[in-house]
Order: sequence, then C-alpha cells, then structure tokens
Amino acid sequence: MAEFTKNEIQLVQPNQVVTLNTTIGCPKGYVIHRNGSGIVTLRGITNNCFARYQVTFNGNIAVPEGGTVGPISIAIAIDGEPVLTSRAIVTPAAVDNYFNVTSTAIITVPKGCCFNIAVENTSESATPGTTPAPAINVQNANLVVSRIA
Repeated sequence: MAEFTKNEIQLVQPNQVVTLNTTIGCPKGYVIHRNGSGIVTLRGITNNCFARYQVTFNGNIAVPEGGTVGPISIAIAIDGEPVLTSRAIVTPAAVDNYFNVTSTAIITVPKGCCFNIAVENTSESATPGTTPAPAINVQNANLVVSRIA
C-alpha cells in the first residue's frame, strides 16, 4: 500500500491535477511518485498477465472565493483520461462551502506496462461556450494505492 497526501488548500484549475507532497511509498517499486507532483505511476511488475490496483481518493472540495457557485467534480484519471465511473460531483450552496468526496477505481496494468494516474478537476461549465469551467479548492487530499492482484 502507498499513500500520498497534501493538507494545504490548493487551487486546481479545470482539467488539472491535484498535487501531492507527502509520500508513504511502496518499498517494492510497484508504485512511484515524485513529491510535489500529482502523478503516480503504477507498474505492471508481475509473473501473471496483469497487476491490479485499487486507487482511492478522499478529500474536501469547494468553489473558491470569487468563483461562481455550481456543480464541481473530481475524478481519478489514467494517463490523462478521467475514469468517469470514479467521478465525484457536489453542488455547494456558497463559495468556501467544503464537501468531503471519495472516489475509487480498480486499475488493471498489463505485465511490463506502466500507467500514470492522478486526481483531476473534471468540473464543467454551467453554460458551455459562454463561461469557463470552474476552478476548485482541494484540501486534505489523500490518495491511497493498494495492489490487490
């Protein structure tokens, strides 16, 4: 099991990743992370056809001061593509109104391959084409990666 955290409030723009700065790494080298980065690499080191990981994100998200209240969301992304079944969506009533969200994905990495995972701001514009997608505040970010097969 590997765990990555960041307790400080961070502003995450649309389609950008949550950065993580505290690492409890995997001593076997299956999971790799550089402090301050939001990307974690899962390695398919196995004698079987694949390695399987459970990836869970938990954190608090809110619309930042000066933002427009509306739905906001995060999701676990594999190689930059959000896993839509892991998307967590909330609609705060006011700015700086934090919600705790949890997102989980089971990720299968083929033998000899690597996948990069991250937690991404997947918020969408309330009125596409006229207003940009909102940035979000993320606090107490916690990403846990467990090898399950």
